[in-house]
Amino acid sequence: MRILRAAEYRSMPWKNGGGVTTEIAVSPAGAALDDFDWRVSMARVESGGPFSEFAGVDRSLAVLEGEGIILDIAGRPAATLTKTSAPLSFAADVPTQAALIAGPITDLNVMMRRGRMTHAVERLVISAPTDIQSAADATLILCVDGEITLAGAALVRIRPRDALLLGPDAAKRRLEPARPTTLFVIRIDRVAAND
Repeated sequence: MRILRAAEYRSMPWKNGGGVTTEIAVSPAGAALDDFDWRVSMARVESGGPFSEFAGVDRSLAVLEGEGIILDIAGRPAATLTKTSAPLSFAADVPTQAALIAGPITDLNVMMRRGRMTHAVERLVISAPTDIQSAADATLILCVDGEITLAGAALVRIRPRDALLLGPDAAKRRLEPARPTTLFVIRIDRVAAND
């Protein structure tokens, strides 16, 4: 288990130069935008425009704050994302345009190298102690708002925008919210090699 603190995240320009992204976690550690297996990040989107394209990458997007965004993904109907809508998965290597609904947003980006990794993103709002099982190769739990504590030998607090990264052998974790808290649970698995 690793605790990832928001104050320690790495910020860098978007691939297309249109803004700044804040990297929560990447694998392998220290990987650049063109050689990661998987990457979880947040971005502040100040205006509409094209999304950066990533060859051979699948992505999921969710809204963390702001009114929302409308995505025009080539070959698909326009999709509206808000803080309460389910995360949207799409190919990161097709032309995608974004339009803001009413002012800037902050989004959550989860990207996987196609054919190497798969992922699932779930939004949870918890108001009572909740157990999270880590059966995936990696499970990242991002606290969006509120605060959670981890039951265990030592009391650990996870504050807004902090994250918890669990490996495949991590025991079930009990999350105890101080008040209703929004979390994203991201489960990441390596694709089995064909024999």
